[in-house]
Amino acid sequence: MSVAFRRESDDEHLEPKFEIPIPPGPNLVTARGLAMIEARVVEFEAALPSSGEEAQVAKLRRELRYWRTRLATARLAEAPDGTHVAFGCRVRIRMNGREQDISIVGDDEAEPQAGLLAFSAPLCRAIMDAEVGERVAFAGRPDAIEILAIELPPQR
Repeated sequence: MSVAFRRESDDEHLEPKFEIPIPPGPNLVTARGLAMIEARVVEFEAALPSSGEEAQVAKLRRELRYWRTRLATARLAEAPDGTHVAFGCRVRIRMNGREQDISIVGDDEAEPQAGLLAFSAPLCRAIMDAEVGERVAFAGRPDAIEILAIELPPQR
């Protein structure tokens, strides 16, 4: 029989649902990031029983698997000492004649529009371990970034 005359189920035409990709490397987190991950687990666990639709339940379970994995692999980073750029610091830099403040955080906590950059971001990797007054190379330009200030995160 020709393929044209076979009835195929609607499910065969749906996009496959893959797991949410886990960022490569260690899952370093700040105290704020760990609290955020814990809150996401609680949020999705609470939402599951109230979901009735099968597609919604599958979506919630997928999210919950991701956040449970992130919680299980989370490593609370040591507090920085403020002498050099490190995970958890807030850093004031000058790049392309413009000053900006960034905080170096974990992958799940990153929010570039709010100045929260993942430690794995190229800009953060470029300035890591630099000291105040130091200039570092970035994007093929030597001395592209100047470290103006390093602040410690607030104590919890």
